[in-house]
Amino acid sequence: MSNWTGKYVIGLTGNIATGKSVICRMLGHLGAYTVDADVLSHRAISKDGPAYPAVVDFFGKFILQPNGEIDRQKLGRIVFSDSQALAELEKQIHPYVTQAVDILLKRSRQQVAVIEAIKLLEGNLVQACDSVWVVFAPERIQKERLMIKRGMLEAEALQRIHAQASQKDKIAAADVIITNTGSFSETWQQVVSAWEKIPVVAESPKIKELPVDTDEFNVIRGHPRDSSRIADFINQSHNGGDMVTETDVMNQFGDMAFLLLQHGNSLVGLAAWQVENLVARILHVYLDKRINKKMGLTCLIKELERASTDLQCEASLVFLPAGEPNPDETWLELGYKPKTINAMIVEAWKEAAIESKPPGTIMLFKQLREDRILYPI
Repeated sequence: MSNWTGKYVIGLTGNIATGKSVICRMLGHLGAYTVDADVLSHRAISKDGPAYPAVVDFFGKFILQPNGEIDRQKLGRIVFSDSQALAELEKQIHPYVTQAVDILLKRSRQQVAVIEAIKLLEGNLVQACDSVWVVFAPERIQKERLMIKRGMLEAEALQRIHAQASQKDKIAAADVIITNTGSFSETWQQVVSAWEKIPVVAESPKIKELPVDTDEFNVIRGHPRDSSRIADFINQSHNGGDMVTETDVMNQFGDMAFLLLQHGNSLVGLAAWQVENLVARILHVYLDKRINKKMGLTCLIKELERASTDLQCEASLVFLPAGEPNPDETWLELGYKPKTINAMIVEAWKEAAIESKPPGTIMLFKQLREDRILYPI
């Protein structure tokens, strides 16, 4: 692993279900470039990934699904009950993940980068980090999260928890400890406090947001402090349905980001947006009916694509209500085309669509870049 000139690198780790991904998204909201090493591991063993042949050869074809992809749940049950099998899997995957992280960080433009990895301290990535952040949650909360969010039985959840190194060992190696047991707001305050102590952040001049008085559209990144404003706009844009609260929006910042479309000093549109596995997912778009829809949507989506490209996304997905007779022509002009999940040729893109596509929606797709991480490497 080479060093990354001019970057401050945070190694973010913590045991299963402590909330590492939420903390990683928070750091992304604050301006860091984030890399999920565990997601890159999944890419490495996908059917078109470089570690696939060796993993299938070692574990056998019975770990495969009918479509030829590795059944990660079946593989997980094997390796989490056999330490030697886990070590062999890591031996096959880690060199590719290390190389992919190196490529992504070299191409990134942000001053602060975050490497999220559950096995950060056990591998060689930690040696390239300027500081180690550890996310902590007690076993009781870990178990609850695994049972509720992943549908595990209690025995399986405890097996996963106990198969990992002690949280005490991780905490002993930490420069920063984030206790993720309370509300989003409480955890956010811990992250912001630690962020402001990062040397390159503390030394940077503070940029004050000035009032916007132009008649043109402009797009800004939403922050948790904007939660009340965002909730009010969503509620005004609803055609019926449940109302959202400031707390609802604040909690959503743990899963997604918001881009805000302004006209003068008025909020006239927003997009709820998520980036996972180098795929951007546009989950919701709200526009004030009084503005020029084509101009507003174009401005919002172009900025979203710019931000997605800055995060090195390979593709962008949009989900629209299926009841609409045809996608708005603006989407088509922006290069988005209707796509079914089965028609997607890249497994990572297909997984993103399966994870994100709400029921009763149609999907639009646009490829943002030709080169892809881990194919080939």
